Amino acid sequence: MKTYYLIISMELASYTVHSHLLLSTTYCIDFFGENMVHDGYQDVVNIDISSVVIEQMKKKYHDRPQLKYTKMDVRNMSDFESGSFDAVIDKGTLDSIMCGQNSQEHAAKMLGEVNRILNDKGVYIMITYGDPSYRLNLLKDLQFWTVKLHVIDRWERSSKKTWDLTEPLPLQDDSTSIINLLGPKPDVHYIYVCIKDNDSARVELKVEINEQNYS
Repeated sequence: MKTYYLIISMELASYTVHSHLLLSTTYCIDFFGENMVHDGYQDVVNIDISSVVIEQMKKKYHDRPQLKYTKMDVRNMSDFESGSFDAVIDKGTLDSIMCGQNSQEHAAKMLGEVNRILNDKGVYIMITYGDPSYRLNLLKDLQFWTVKLHVIDRWERSSKKTWDLTEPLPLQDDSTSIINLLGPKPDVHYIYVCIKDNDSARVELKVEINEQNYS
């Protein structure tokens, strides 16, 4: 779990600031939420489809006002207003949907809701083992956002650093460029960063992050 959060924390630092409102849909919401608060994030909403999990987390973190927990299905987040979040963090949620029945339909519902609740500067960050042959096409075909793909070696299996997490890989219209670059069955984490498709918002976001992170 520490590996996953360390990866996500570096991406968060690149695309968000501590005052942003974050939604976490990760399968290990206690670990991620706690570490985000430790890093300085002030408002982290965590959702899970299990009421048991949500109640456990509410009790565990009752003294952490920065953390909110709500039972919710990611395919229907109608309790959240449109454009209300700055970032959505996903580790394992889309992956689990992709393993179920009617996966394409349910994945499209989830991603449509993610797009709806993100504001015009919003960022969807997904960490997964799912290779680009399907994940990349799914994200790009929806035409909600500009997609960047970062990769990093799976630290739990290798002490050698091959890829620079801060540099996105060059993307063409399909996944063939990534397959050619990485080779067959690369032992990496994929981090998909989806920025809502608003050119002026992307420029403003970069300026805001630079000003706040380095002031």
